[in-house]
Amino acid sequence: MPEAQNNWRRKTILFLVSQSVTLLGSQIVQMAVVWYVTLHTASGVWVAAFSVCSYLPQFFISFWGGVWADRYSRKRLIICADGGTAAVTLGMFILLPHISQSGMLLHLLLVLSVLRSIGAGIQSPAVNAVIPQLVPKEHLMRYNGINASMQSAVQFSAPAAAGAVLVMGSLRSILLIDIFTAVIGIGLFACVRLPEQEKKVIPASAFSDIRDGIQYALSQKIIGGFLMIYGLFTFLCVPAGYLSGLLVSRVYGDTYWYLTATELCGFGGMMTGGLLMSARGGSQKRRKTLAVSMAIFGAMSAGMAAAKDFALYLVLMAVYGVALTAVQTTITTSLQEHTESSMQGRVFGFMGAMYSVCYPAGMAIFGLMADWMPLQWSMAGAGVVLILMGGGNRGGGDGGGRVESTFPSHYAPSPLLLPLNHGNRVFGDFVNRSKT
Repeated sequence: MPEAQNNWRRKTILFLVSQSVTLLGSQIVQMAVVWYVTLHTASGVWVAAFSVCSYLPQFFISFWGGVWADRYSRKRLIICADGGTAAVTLGMFILLPHISQSGMLLHLLLVLSVLRSIGAGIQSPAVNAVIPQLVPKEHLMRYNGINASMQSAVQFSAPAAAGAVLVMGSLRSILLIDIFTAVIGIGLFACVRLPEQEKKVIPASAFSDIRDGIQYALSQKIIGGFLMIYGLFTFLCVPAGYLSGLLVSRVYGDTYWYLTATELCGFGGMMTGGLLMSARGGSQKRRKTLAVSMAIFGAMSAGMAAAKDFALYLVLMAVYGVALTAVQTTITTSLQEHTESSMQGRVFGFMGAMYSVCYPAGMAIFGLMADWMPLQWSMAGAGVVLILMGGGNRGGGDGGGRVESTFPSHYAPSPLLLPLNHGNRVFGDFVNRSKT
């Protein structure tokens, strides 16, 4: 029995490490691309175009990705998606020295974002479905917490790594790192032998599979409820999370160090939240855990809107990060617990599609609102709604069953900071060096 326990633990840790390694390279590339577009165009149109191209393809492909994760080997899907994305990056690496016009580079980076988004749509549902395939039900919350900490650590370190490489190297160096980490991640995952995957009879078409998956998710009260909460939560994260850089620059100062301190505190809180969830193993009363976490999250959002002192803002941001991880881990674990094994790919594909819709919608709505009203109003309003949502979801246990947590895909930004054009031009010439 101890040997069997060590076996699945070893497999799970190796799987999580492989995904974290791949994620590191992907996040570094994403940061570099966003920095280039922001610093070298100062164009809202181009930034918006990259945002759309980073999410819209993933929205459409996630449904098929979920179907494929239930029909075929999840291990092969993940390896093929990561390998295909690495191949695209390698193509960009080869082409870069031959690109002489900045406009052409922008368009090629746009194509790269589209293809990476497609890779995320294929890979993410399979990744989310693998965890409950490896981990016994009673340990899901603990290992989802470990996963959250590892993902947060990667997102914590990626901006610093990208900055260091761009200062000393070039865009080509960034692309090479992504290829290298993909090879390592794929190699590690190839050593993981997954348990037999439960599959159902393949219907006549993928469309019927997609329809069945959506109907299944919406017909199950608990699953549908958690998915709706996840979508609304993603939408309401935007003011205090994705637009936090804008608030800091407006209220406290338009300097790199203020933005960096905010990012460090946010990701530090997320890592701490993951460690707490993994150490605690999670409460069996999932709704109560989710309600308390959402209420704290909302209170931090409202508190950051009212904060006048930057030190207080950083403390609130750190607690915000803890609550964020607690919410995401609880939702993930709950979905894993309540979803049938043969439907997990489609449910998580549905979840990925919701993220790809709710995040851009939040950015479009709250981003526009930030130009004609104080951003603090949106933050406070979103915080109040989240507190009310938490109060409305308080209750006992979830009646048994299974659920799963959602973590950022390999090609999606975290719900904290997006780099802004705040005047720091230290990366201004990295593209020129990329061609040599």
